[in-house]
Amino acid sequence: MPYRAVVIGVSAGGLEALREVLSCLPADFPLPLLVVQHLGVDSDDFLARWLDQRCAIKVKEAEDKEPAAPGTAYLAPANYHLLMEDDGSLALSLEDWVNFSRPSIDLLFESAAEAYGKGLIAVVLTGANDDGSRGLAAMKRSGGLAVVQDPAGAEFPVMPRAAIQATQVDFVLPLPAIGRFLANLYRPA
Repeated sequence: MPYRAVVIGVSAGGLEALREVLSCLPADFPLPLLVVQHLGVDSDDFLARWLDQRCAIKVKEAEDKEPAAPGTAYLAPANYHLLMEDDGSLALSLEDWVNFSRPSIDLLFESAAEAYGKGLIAVVLTGANDDGSRGLAAMKRSGGLAVVQDPAGAEFPVMPRAAIQATQVDFVLPLPAIGRFLANLYRPA
C-alpha cells in the first residue's frame, strides 16, 4: 500500500465515534494516525487515556517534535494545533484559531497533505461545523484518499456533509464500517 499516514477529524459526538473507529484497528496497524477532536481549552488528557484503554493500538496525546510511529494514534492536546512536518514528525502550534477551533482539523489535513501527498488517508467524522472541509479538499488535490462518515448516521451531520460538498470523496461509509475499512487495507488476503 502506498499510504503513509491517516488523519482523522471529529468534533461533536466524537468520543464514541473515535472509539468505534480506533477499536477496529489491530495493534500492528502499519500507519500512524493523527487525530483532531475539538476540545475545550482546559481539557486534560482524559480522551487519550480513555481510548488507549479501549483500543489495541496505542493512543496518546501528541508531543511537539515527536516522530509519528505506526500503530499509534496521536491526539491533538487541548488548545494546540497538531501539524505534520515534512520529516514525519509532529508539531504543536499556538497559531490563531481557525474556524473557531484550536486544534483545527483543516490545519492538520493541510499540513499532512503537504508532507504526504497521495500517501495520506483523511477521515472526517461527526461534527457540528465545517472544520475539515477545506483541509479535505486540499488533501484531495494532493492525491490522497478521502473517507467521510455517512451524514445520515452521524450524531452531528454538519461536518461530514460539508466535507462531501467541498470535494470529491472516495468513500462515504457508515461509522461502523470506517474502522474495518482502514484495518482491511492492510489485512493479508
